[in-house]
Amino acid sequence: MASQVSFTFESPTGSHDMSVEYVRRGSGEPLLLLHGIGHHWQAWEPVLPLLAPEREVIAVDLPGFGRSPALPAGMSYDLATVVPALGALCAALDVERPHVAGNSLGGLLALAMGREKLVRSVTALSPAGFWTEGERRYAFGALRAMHRGASTLPPAVVDRLSRTAVGRAALTSTIYARPGRRSPEAVVAETLALRDATGFHRTLHAGREVLFSTDLPDLPVTVAWGSSDRLLLRRQGVRAKHVIPGARLVRLPGCGHVPMNDDPALVARVILDGSS
Repeated sequence: MASQVSFTFESPTGSHDMSVEYVRRGSGEPLLLLHGIGHHWQAWEPVLPLLAPEREVIAVDLPGFGRSPALPAGMSYDLATVVPALGALCAALDVERPHVAGNSLGGLLALAMGREKLVRSVTALSPAGFWTEGERRYAFGALRAMHRGASTLPPAVVDRLSRTAVGRAALTSTIYARPGRRSPEAVVAETLALRDATGFHRTLHAGREVLFSTDLPDLPVTVAWGSSDRLLLRRQGVRAKHVIPGARLVRLPGCGHVPMNDDPALVARVILDGSS
């Protein structure tokens, strides 16, 4: 069952109060899990049973996504704001320098937390921020199209589509290489989460100028990329390796942009190895 925690954090514009939805399972060293844009903590459900026996797993809804409220009015969804908020979240949960794994937007945030020395290791799955301008425009266009679809399809139609493999592919093949493996209930829930994501457009706006260009020489970093990622093409992983030469670069065969669903066992192994 999910819980909410409220806390105060410092941003470039001052002190702010916020709440975050999260689930906490397992035992061992703490591992923070960060989802991608438009998703929710349930993106990690396929790997939670594999991670929880070895880590105390904390999967969160990022601000403005899932059941976490939006950032206070007027605040930017940039790294300078969201990263300190995640640091304050860890303090509120009494977690000091957890391991962190993130996907897409969450991968970028995980790397940025590493840059601020808030975590003890980083595993970034298809992280944002290593694109060319053309690749960024393509990805943002695909994401906006997904959001328009989620916003315009009546819930009854989403429910009907989710009950067939072809329908699940129509709804989610941009992010999954194997959409037929996703349950109908999960597809409905994540489509509605995308539709209702109050932080979606402001996150895209903040991401227009983002390029991650900082080496993390004193931190264990794993960058993993799905071989079938249709949103952020896998050549961006090579760029990430150039930026962070000490990073372990891992190929995820047959996986799409959100690999946790496509191959849970492989993704869990990569995360556990990267946080050992």
